[in-house]
Amino acid sequence: MMVSEPAAPPRPITLILLSALAVLPVNMILPSLPNIAATFQADFALVNLSVAGFAIITAVIEAIGGAISDRFGRRPVVLTSLSIFVAASIGCALAPNIGTFLLFRAMQACIGPCYSVALVIIKETSDEREAASKFGYLAMGWALAPMVGPLFGGSLDELFGWRSSFVVFAILGAATFALSARELRRTASPLSRSHRNYLASYGLLLSSGRFWAYTLCMASSMGVLYVFLGGAPLVVGDALGGSSAKLGLYMGLVPTGFILGSYLAGRYASKTSLSATLVFARLLTCVGLSVGLVLSSFGITHVLVFFGPCVFIGIGNGLTMPAANSGALSVRPDLVGTAAGLAAAMRIGGGALIASIAGLFLADSIYALFVMMLISAALALLAALYAALLDRRQPTD
Repeated sequence: MMVSEPAAPPRPITLILLSALAVLPVNMILPSLPNIAATFQADFALVNLSVAGFAIITAVIEAIGGAISDRFGRRPVVLTSLSIFVAASIGCALAPNIGTFLLFRAMQACIGPCYSVALVIIKETSDEREAASKFGYLAMGWALAPMVGPLFGGSLDELFGWRSSFVVFAILGAATFALSARELRRTASPLSRSHRNYLASYGLLLSSGRFWAYTLCMASSMGVLYVFLGGAPLVVGDALGGSSAKLGLYMGLVPTGFILGSYLAGRYASKTSLSATLVFARLLTCVGLSVGLVLSSFGITHVLVFFGPCVFIGIGNGLTMPAANSGALSVRPDLVGTAAGLAAAMRIGGGALIASIAGLFLADSIYALFVMMLISAALALLAALYAALLDRRQPTD
């Protein structure tokens, strides 16, 4: 049965809330981990599963949720995800022991598909270049959430205790549920109402060179960021006198760069091709990191000499993600939800894999860190060039 699109798409604020809420739970509780461990008298490594395990489960659920949204529609997936998220947040707030807490924390990861669905809704109501532009503005809100999350969560912890963060999650989830229930009406693509096997849908996407090019570009770009996040405290911590506040301030320059890159994507992506945006973004990151590598090779180790070039990680990723997402979602118009979820899972998993491999070669050296980041950035550039080549040869699959 053919289903028509709603006359008016959801307001941008609703989509921004969906995407922000999907990433906010990842790190908002970071400042509270010691207090959670103390409350449950649990080993800190076990409590840390509430962060690392959350990210892994989110990647898996995003891949599944995207495919389900192609079959049953965007609205049911969003409302179900939000309902589980609200219930799980309340469960975390009331948890009497660490086992119960980790169970409900895992259930919170059901919020993950909301980010992919927000991208899908934009894609279904915009052409390719307009979608990349809107993705840029959406990414600005998506980037702000992890920036302000730890500060907000830490403040709540100091004032009301760590359980208050999960009460806030429940309130935000309920508010977003109300907005989504009102604005997300019949947003499923009429082309997607098929009974194609889920594994067959994944196979169709994974058989596309364009899909691989775009997702590998995103995964390698995220790999650069993950390598930076894991290595920066190691190589510059002593230079900052062990000050966590200073380290957090300097590391915040990278997400600030991401916001700038996302703004530029929102402003100019509709005026240029996706492949040109991707190649420019990846070249920008490679040039910035190359400057840092050269300076560090001369023994210049000032903290700004390290963080200055690293700002281009954020700017490059801010430009990359909207364009690459738009490209990945355009590969199969009948599988746009599946593509969004699978691309998100591959982006997270691929980035984490790159960071894990890089961690084996990292030494307590700024030069070594720049080398690892530049290798990942170069892989992203190669993927962007491959995507540009495929787009030139065959604009559509």
